[in-house]
Amino acid sequence: MRITEAAQRLGMSPRMLRYREALGLLPPVREQGAHRRFGPEELAAVAQGVELEKRFDVSPAALAFALRVLSEPVVAAAVRDLGVRIGRIPVPRRALDFEKEKALRLLRTSAPGQTSKRT
Repeated sequence: MRITEAAQRLGMSPRMLRYREALGLLPPVREQGAHRRFGPEELAAVAQGVELEKRFDVSPAALAFALRVLSEPVVAAAVRDLGVRIGRIPVPRRALDFEKEKALRLLRTSAPGQTSKRT
């Protein structure tokens, strides 16, 4: 089906459907004459996107960016770094950090002039 009919079935305007396409929220399927044809899979993908937007209260642009974060490691790393910097994501613990904390604990438990029991 063409974009006008697909938009009607999805309860949105053809313009909104084109906007979603520009954001990358539609499967990349086009006819030879450069016209997009919508089948059941394409309609289901758009409907799933709309449902996610409603459920998580995000815009189509935010959903498109989330997909970009999931598919581009460089973008994911940059977003993760920001999350750590602003305190939304905990700093990942490294093996060296664990060993350092372990050594500090051992130093705290063995006060000067005291011997600690170790097995």
